[in-house]
Amino acid sequence: MNLAAIQRNCARLRSELGDGTQLCAVVKADGYGHGALPAARAALAGGASWLAVADAAEAWELREGGLSGTRLLVMGALHGAELGAALAAGGEVIVWSERQLGEVRAAGGGRVHVKLDTGMGRLGTRDVQEASRVVRAARASEGVEVAGVMTHFATADDLADEGFFASQLQLFSEWASTMRAEQPDLLVHAANSAATLRDPRAHFGMVRCGVAVYGMDPFGRDPAARGLEPALELSSHVAEVKPCEPGQSAGYGRRFVAEGPTTVAVVPVGYGDGWRRGLSGNGDVLIAGRRHRGVGTISMDSFTVEVGPQDAGERLRGERVILIGIQGGERITAEEVAERVQTINYEITCGLTARIPRVYHRDGTPAQQSPPRSEGAGAL
Repeated sequence: MNLAAIQRNCARLRSELGDGTQLCAVVKADGYGHGALPAARAALAGGASWLAVADAAEAWELREGGLSGTRLLVMGALHGAELGAALAAGGEVIVWSERQLGEVRAAGGGRVHVKLDTGMGRLGTRDVQEASRVVRAARASEGVEVAGVMTHFATADDLADEGFFASQLQLFSEWASTMRAEQPDLLVHAANSAATLRDPRAHFGMVRCGVAVYGMDPFGRDPAARGLEPALELSSHVAEVKPCEPGQSAGYGRRFVAEGPTTVAVVPVGYGDGWRRGLSGNGDVLIAGRRHRGVGTISMDSFTVEVGPQDAGERLRGERVILIGIQGGERITAEEVAERVQTINYEITCGLTARIPRVYHRDGTPAQQSPPRSEGAGAL
C-alpha cells in the first residue's frame, strides 16, 4: 500500500478546489480496505483538513490512533449509546429531525450537520421546510452547535446523467443559500469524489472524497485519465506448479479440464481473502510481467492460473503474482476486476479481508504495516 500515492491523490483533489473549499477524506470501511489510520494520516499530509467515517467505532479508532485534533464527521445513522460514543470522540454528527436534536442534547451536546435529502433517498429529510426548522431549532438548543448543512448526490458518477444531478444541485444550492443568509459561518458540503471532479459548482465550502483518495476512478473507468494513482497493490506468489495432461482438471467441480498438455500455477489467495468466487475463469493475473488466465473455481484459500507449457511453468514456482497492480508493461486495476464481476471498484477493495496483511510504504520506503499472516498469503 503506497501511502505516498494517497498523499498525492489528496494534493491532486485539492488542486481542483478554490481557496475557500476544504477537503474531507472519507476513511470509513477501514479506509475502503486500505487501512483507515495510515490512510487518514497520508490524506492529512496531502491537504485534507477533515476526516469522515460511518460510525462511532471508526471514529474512536482514529482518535485512539493519535488523530485527536482533526475535525471528524460521523456520517451514519446514530442512536442511543452509539450516538453518545460518537460525540464523546469529538465527532460531528448528522441530524435531520428535531427528535434527533433531543437525542444529541441528552447525550451531552455537540456539533451537528443537518442533512437535506435532495434525491438520494436514504438519510436526511426530503422536506425543505423541515430541514430549515431543524437548523433553526439546533441554533436555539443549549449545548448544540450547528456546524453545517449537507446533502449527497445519487448520480454524480453517471456522466450520462445531467438532469437529476443538476436538479439535486439546484435544490440544495437554494436551500443552503437561505440557511447561510441566517448563519454565515455554516459549512456547506455536498460533493463526493465524482461530483468534485465533475462540477465545481458542487464544491461549496467542503468536498467529501472517498474513492478518489485511494486512486480509484469514481466513474469506474481509468484512474490515470483522472490524474489519480492507485495506492493499492494486491500481490501473492506461485505456491506450486502442477502439470496437467489432457483430461486432467483443477479446482472444485472440474470447471477447468486441460485440452492439451499444460501447467497450472496455484496462487494462495481465495474468497476467504476477498478474491471473489465470481472471478473463477473470469480474470487475469500478472506473472513475470505477462498476463495469465485464471482457470477453474476460486476456492476459499487458493485459485489456479494456466501458465502454459510444462517446462515454462516449472520456472515460475515462487514468482510474484500481481492480482491488482502493475508489473512490467501490464496493469490490472480495481476497475477491471470490478467490471469482470459486474460491480464497482469500491466493493473490490472494501471486500479484501483482514487476513491479508496491509504492508505500507512510501514509494518503496517501508512504513507502518499490519502483523503478517501465515506464509503464502497475499499482501496489499
